[in-house]
Amino acid sequence: MDSIMIRLLRLILAAFVLIGAPVAHAERVKDLGTFQGVRPNQLTGYGIVVGLAGTGDDSIQYATEGMKGVVSRFGLTLPQGVNPALKNAAAVLVTADLPAFSKPGQRLDVTVSALGKAKSLRGGTLIMTPLRGADNEIYAMAQGNLAVGGLGVSGADGSQVSVNVPSAGRIPGGATVERAVATGFDTAPTLTFNLSEADLTTALRVADGINRAFGDKRASAVDAVSIAVNAPQGAESRIMMMGMIENIEVSPADAPAKVIVNARTGTVVINGAVKIHPAAIAHGKITVSVNESPRVVQPAPFSQGRTATEQSSSISIDEQKKPMINFKGGASLADIVKAVNAIGASPADMVAILEALKQAGALKAELVVL
Repeated sequence: MDSIMIRLLRLILAAFVLIGAPVAHAERVKDLGTFQGVRPNQLTGYGIVVGLAGTGDDSIQYATEGMKGVVSRFGLTLPQGVNPALKNAAAVLVTADLPAFSKPGQRLDVTVSALGKAKSLRGGTLIMTPLRGADNEIYAMAQGNLAVGGLGVSGADGSQVSVNVPSAGRIPGGATVERAVATGFDTAPTLTFNLSEADLTTALRVADGINRAFGDKRASAVDAVSIAVNAPQGAESRIMMMGMIENIEVSPADAPAKVIVNARTGTVVINGAVKIHPAAIAHGKITVSVNESPRVVQPAPFSQGRTATEQSSSISIDEQKKPMINFKGGASLADIVKAVNAIGASPADMVAILEALKQAGALKAELVVL
């Protein structure tokens, strides 16, 4: 009976050990980075928005020149030296992202932003605008009615009220793809997977995960970012392999110890990997107050004296005494936060404390000041 109880206790203890053991957090490969060449491309265009209710660019030169270019498409030529008032039109910049593998005929969302002094684009219509890539080639054409979430109202006395940003808007599905971008993934000698964040350990683990999934040595870590994968020729075979690789689960390496300090806002962020070596911190605050109480001194009657002002100053010093905090070796993030709260340190004081710990060699972490 005793042996059965002992075995049962051992099983219970083993179960508690398994439950309490830390479990590595696994992530899909597709959440850690992207394949080289499979990325969006930025498109930009210059166009004209018409149909505005008197909130356009008026007679700004680049707006009038843009309008002349628009009307010239329909065979209309404005007389030399004539610049029409364009209160109902505005010069704009049009931007869009061309996703990877986009094909001609697909629709893109575009953002339209006023280039000049247009007060609002509400109610406007974008005239057909070519969108160009970094190689100056046209990849899409944009046109349509703007959806503007902002509102601007002005009075005769010059007072203005704006809600959000009325000089920018969007056109959902406002552009049509005219040309596909060649990715080259199907003809490259190897496929390259690039991590979003450089880490040697994570790169090795991704390569090892790919090799274990396929049962061979087709993947190898080139550096802290890139993993080269030997792939068969042909788009269909490579797409099938890329889809399988993206769904492989890998446990990424722990983030390096970092302390992020925003000196402008006083924000301090400390990740869980930060440790403190043995150190002692004393934090105090001295407040010096100077009070000036001038008083008027009158001369004696029938004397030749003059009324004067006599200065009277009082200086007081208030020193707040704070206890010294002793950090033992291997102090964790919770210990740091608890200790700093105990001495009543503000975010600005915490920045000074962390910098001092870094200089003393007790803070083994990268201190990043934004």
